[in-house]
Amino acid sequence: MIYQRSIAAVTSAFMCAAVVIGMLTSGADAAEHVAWNQAAFASAQDAGKSIIVEVTAPWCPICAKQKPIIAALESDSKFANTIVFLVDFDSQKDVLRQLRVSMQSTLIAFKGKTEEARSTGATDPAVIRALFEHSL
Repeated sequence: MIYQRSIAAVTSAFMCAAVVIGMLTSGADAAEHVAWNQAAFASAQDAGKSIIVEVTAPWCPICAKQKPIIAALESDSKFANTIVFLVDFDSQKDVLRQLRVSMQSTLIAFKGKTEEARSTGATDPAVIRALFEHSL
């Protein structure tokens, strides 16, 4: 009985260590994906960061098609220093006004404070990749 508990404890410790190591290494070369935060957005702009604003809605079929494309780009090491800010179309109307967005599925690329590119309704991976590249 004690032997089984020891094996279970060691197995659990190894699994926890594997999860932590995976978390630490998997995001090292990935873009940062965060919920909209005005202060963080302004700070990223002031620092001259590469920024993508993703305006999405849970009911939007185009947004659903964009998500795996954006996720793939976020994991591309070329965009490791990019910050993707997620804006909810239904609940963040003040942000939509600030960014002059009238539709969900809008993607906006910034380099610092300068808007470099914008698209609405794009689902072609090459078009979305080009938008990401405008932020570099």
